[in-house]
Amino acid sequence: MTSKLEQLKQFTTVVADTGDIDAIARLKPVDATTNPSLLLKAAAMPGYADLLNQAVADCNGDLGLASDRFGVAVGQGILKVIPGRISTEVDARLSFDTDATLARAYRLVELYEKAGVGRERILIKIASTWEGIRAAEQLERAGIQTNLTLLFSFAQAAACADAGIFLISPFVGRIYDWFKKAEGRDFVGAEDPGVKSVTRIYNYYKANGYNTVVMGASFRNIGQIEQLAGCDRLTISPELLQQLSDDDGSLVRVLREGNAGEPKQVPTESSFRWAMNEEAMSTEKLAEGIRQFARDQEKLEALLAAKR
Repeated sequence: MTSKLEQLKQFTTVVADTGDIDAIARLKPVDATTNPSLLLKAAAMPGYADLLNQAVADCNGDLGLASDRFGVAVGQGILKVIPGRISTEVDARLSFDTDATLARAYRLVELYEKAGVGRERILIKIASTWEGIRAAEQLERAGIQTNLTLLFSFAQAAACADAGIFLISPFVGRIYDWFKKAEGRDFVGAEDPGVKSVTRIYNYYKANGYNTVVMGASFRNIGQIEQLAGCDRLTISPELLQQLSDDDGSLVRVLREGNAGEPKQVPTESSFRWAMNEEAMSTEKLAEGIRQFARDQEKLEALLAAKR
């Protein structure tokens, strides 16, 4: 019997959610994603010391540039061991500034291109705020594909599809965390609120002919992954990838095209903000996620500052 990981790869593109090149090489995903938290973890690994030094060299004290250079350097290393794409994230502190997000996104693309990596092998990660979605819409029109992250609500997903975004990353585990705490009970199987959210988005996209890729993210256990088998992509931590690799049980495809979905929506800024306001979970988790990534960005910059 083949492992659950190999079975999953038959109908879902598997993405590694890590900056650990050794783990990626061992588990052989198609794509990989990073974020400020994962880059901070990578920066603490002995093997990345030289990259930190190189990133800060000749930056004239610009720690934002140094962190972008480090992120791109980590991305370059990952691209050497995967056949697909790397997602690299824009500074979360710019999540409510469309113009500043665009400027940093273009800089990331430029850094990759200077390193010999074409834009066809990268996705620019941006938080799914209204401002972030507008920046991503402009990038998509310019031929730069994006990954909209920190996505917790149907309103965010509908706005991303309407904007022609290449890929979204709904955060299954963080949705689960919020409802588990709020309701004081656990959730399993198809009743998991994170699983239900991604299933709803997937069915909506397929029913309305959207090309936006749905990539479930932020998993807490392999049960959540199994319930989303068949999703376009799933980005999974090395620990859970290893659990799937070690499990020889049967894995059944759950998501597939042809299921009923809701009618197409055309969100406006006011309808988007109202929908977010009405849903405490998505508002709280989006804000929390941005804060967490911002703090980890600051910690990474502090490491880089110590190298000057």
